[in-house]
Amino acid sequence: MSETITPITMPKFGLAMTEGKLASWSTPVGATVKAGDEIADIETSKITNGYESPAAGVLRRQVAPEGEMLPVGALIGILADADVPDSDIDAFISRFNESFISDDSGSAGNDEPTRKVTEVENLKISVQESGSQHDGIPLLLIHGFGGDLTNWMMTQPALTETRRVIAFDLPGHGESSKDVGDGSPVSFATTVAALAEVLDLQRVHVAGHSLGGAIALELAKTHPDLVASLTLIAPAGLGQDISMTFINGFIEADRRKTLEPVLQQLVHDKSLITRQMIESIIRYKRLDGVIPALKTIAETNFHDGRQAFPLRSVLETYSGPVQVLWGEQDEILSVAGSEDLPDAVTVIRYPDTGHMPQLEKSPDVNKAIKNFLDSGNS
Repeated sequence: MSETITPITMPKFGLAMTEGKLASWSTPVGATVKAGDEIADIETSKITNGYESPAAGVLRRQVAPEGEMLPVGALIGILADADVPDSDIDAFISRFNESFISDDSGSAGNDEPTRKVTEVENLKISVQESGSQHDGIPLLLIHGFGGDLTNWMMTQPALTETRRVIAFDLPGHGESSKDVGDGSPVSFATTVAALAEVLDLQRVHVAGHSLGGAIALELAKTHPDLVASLTLIAPAGLGQDISMTFINGFIEADRRKTLEPVLQQLVHDKSLITRQMIESIIRYKRLDGVIPALKTIAETNFHDGRQAFPLRSVLETYSGPVQVLWGEQDEILSVAGSEDLPDAVTVIRYPDTGHMPQLEKSPDVNKAIKNFLDSGNS
């Protein structure tokens, strides 16, 4: 009967989170819930988030009491059909906890991500590094418009197993300074190059998503000796189209009801846009300087509803390895941008996938990046 039992575990609301407090249960034992129903509040060092049920079922056990601090992945509750015997649930909890203790003790030496604020010229840039014990060329991750380093939360841990990985918040985003200059890929690439110098990075593999892809292309154009390879995920710069419904909606929407349909354009599987994600973006947009920064970026890069910085020619001159990963159901930037590229460029298209393959197809994207970097690119 164990297949009808679903564990509810302490979630990971961001790469730096290692533990959380079960602040309160929102659902009593015995209640029937649907996937996505809020069942508990989880408190971290920064914020309290509502925890949505991972599946439908009956909340049979509240394993963790309110107020308890637990590591990420620890068992906090049990969902099961009403006819599952208590003895089966007891046995499941026992097996889970024995396995979790074993796994936790075995991973004690794993490198945890570290987050810091780094001074780059006149800016403060929030940086998150992991895998610092690995030799070889590091991987630098560049997020897109309106995102932040948590856009790589499914990517960074997987790739950290074999190499140093560095994610950061672009100016105007996340916890970095909100001054974006003219907001162009040229300006952002200059900042990224300066960040690499501050971090003493002589050479980096670069993965860029969306606007981050355009920034990666500009970086390869202006600093080819710095960029060892390019992984471009649904990148800007390879076409002219752009969904201004998304761009304008992201800037203007200020409530969950109006922002949710905008964010759903990012993915093919709309259920991936959670309440936590929406509320996190609303909080970010309320920070001083965010809206003017986003407006500057939008006006500079997507003037008159078209991409303003064609960078396809970079792929003709850049000598390093390049791969392009794209979702075939991208509603923000058309997958047609992956067509008619130079023969040397590896192109992988994912069916039933939207603008964020690193979220919707994270195992496939992680494998593609790992294989790409391991295939003689060191």
